[in-house]
Amino acid sequence: MEETRGRITRDGIRIYEDADFAGMREAGRVAAAILDMVAPLVAPGVTTAAIDDFIREEIGRRGVVSATIGYKGYKHASCISVNHVVCHGIPGPKILGDGDILNVDVTVIVDGWFGDTSRMYVAGALPRKSERLIEVTHEGLMRGIAAVKPGNTFGDIGFAIQSFVEANRMSVVRDFCGHGLGRVFHAPPNVLHYGRPGTGPVLEEGMFFTIEPMVNLGRPETKVLSDDWTAVTRDKSLSAQFEHAVGVTATGCEIFTLSPAGKFHPTWG
Repeated sequence: MEETRGRITRDGIRIYEDADFAGMREAGRVAAAILDMVAPLVAPGVTTAAIDDFIREEIGRRGVVSATIGYKGYKHASCISVNHVVCHGIPGPKILGDGDILNVDVTVIVDGWFGDTSRMYVAGALPRKSERLIEVTHEGLMRGIAAVKPGNTFGDIGFAIQSFVEANRMSVVRDFCGHGLGRVFHAPPNVLHYGRPGTGPVLEEGMFFTIEPMVNLGRPETKVLSDDWTAVTRDKSLSAQFEHAVGVTATGCEIFTLSPAGKFHPTWG
């Protein structure tokens, strides 16, 4: 769908109007509400295909559209990335085991607006090393979001995430990043989860984008499997990711994808 509102910065980033926040707010709410409903389904013995089937049905029940079904040939309503899968895991017959951690990523289109979010879940008991990875990844995301305000730069966001993650002896994935969105799925800018303060485009009120750090317990390198989608850690270390879609406001930012039920983190609720 073509963009029709706002203006474009010299970096190619669209600046949206005040009225556009309502559309993003609703799209984000729907995506987050669907992920809230996933939480009770995640348990040992459940397949990732069954979780995706539920998401597909829930999207249909709500009368909205999946942004991923048909995207570049992708056939599923979610990406489900288990343990050492960094992102873009394809739902299938894999049976979850006790202690498995997984990221579920959902994007919906509501009245032309894209709501994009992902969060971590655990099947059964959460091992301590996995819990620490999840905590650091979530805190990294929130520190990145705290850096979002007019006048700051995208480098400030990346630095806030990277410096915290690396201080906890984990690594930030470089091969994938956040992105602009709105009435399109992916748009400028690329939102890196590492960087130097004061570098990159300057944040302006009306920018919409995702922040979605992927954090590894081991090294940051990844590889994409032969299916051309699934990205895994090269050293087979565990990986975690959280994603919010945000809009820059006059004084900071609005998070469009907050969990309506307070279930954004697997140890909450």
